[in-house]
Amino acid sequence: MRLSRGLFAVVLGLGMAVGVGALEGCHGKTVAAPAGKQYPIRGKVVSVDKTGNEIVLDHGAIPGFMEAMTMSYPVADPAAISELHPGDVISATLTMEEDAAGPKNLRLKDIVIVGEANPNVKPTVQYHLPTPGEAVPDFKLLNQSDKNVDLKQYRGKVVVMTFIYTRCPLADYCPRMSHNFAQIDKALAGDKDLYAKTHLLSVSFDPTYDTPKVLKSYGSAYTGKYVNETFQHWEFAAPPVSELPKMEQYFDVGVTPGESGTLQHSLSTLVIGKDGKVVAFWPTNDWTVEDVMAKIRGAA
Repeated sequence: MRLSRGLFAVVLGLGMAVGVGALEGCHGKTVAAPAGKQYPIRGKVVSVDKTGNEIVLDHGAIPGFMEAMTMSYPVADPAAISELHPGDVISATLTMEEDAAGPKNLRLKDIVIVGEANPNVKPTVQYHLPTPGEAVPDFKLLNQSDKNVDLKQYRGKVVVMTFIYTRCPLADYCPRMSHNFAQIDKALAGDKDLYAKTHLLSVSFDPTYDTPKVLKSYGSAYTGKYVNETFQHWEFAAPPVSELPKMEQYFDVGVTPGESGTLQHSLSTLVIGKDGKVVAFWPTNDWTVEDVMAKIRGAA
């Protein structure tokens, strides 16, 4: 089965390890990373060693850890490496450990093919990349208050939207998105005029589990207002199960069942203008609160 566009495996088995010596032959330099740290990484596959379960990847800089370079990485999931070919563009999660000697046990997991080297191989699902200036479809949602809402009703306000699911176990994924949104919500609340012109929306791609009751509890904890939260400025919602695939595909959110009730998924965060058109789109977790606030101010 070909790896679907946009899927980040939240829980996958770990494979072969590589010591810090693997860094010595790289073009570039590294800085120390915390134990068990994970980083999103993107690049082009240079070569594939299926016997050794490794690939050579030409990738961009990893902020806070590594400059752009070309180096060999072990691949955690043997099934994933069987799908890779030189020339494929991939996104993945780089995991590592650290001791007194420095970074060690670097591995690639959660591999997603975002660009096929062979143009004749078509993915089973076509994911759309939201582009600044294009109109966002009027998707329907059910919010934390058990009320039907749709994206069209927010016209006239700048909407900041991200995708989460409440059971996500990885701090750098959904919890990070929700923590960032809490900071954005607080920053906007400090500017009465800007607060009135904006709206935050966290959309769950797990509507079966993330019922209005669950979303209300989850959302009120992140806003910090608990039973006093009215959700007038920051809503939590989910699309109907029947509409979920269309929404996932439009917003480039790949989701597939993982282990123990977890979901394998990608990330997607957007700023949508007052006219309902895309202002900015981030497909990973490397955006900052300052990045989004700048786009909000420009759009408002």
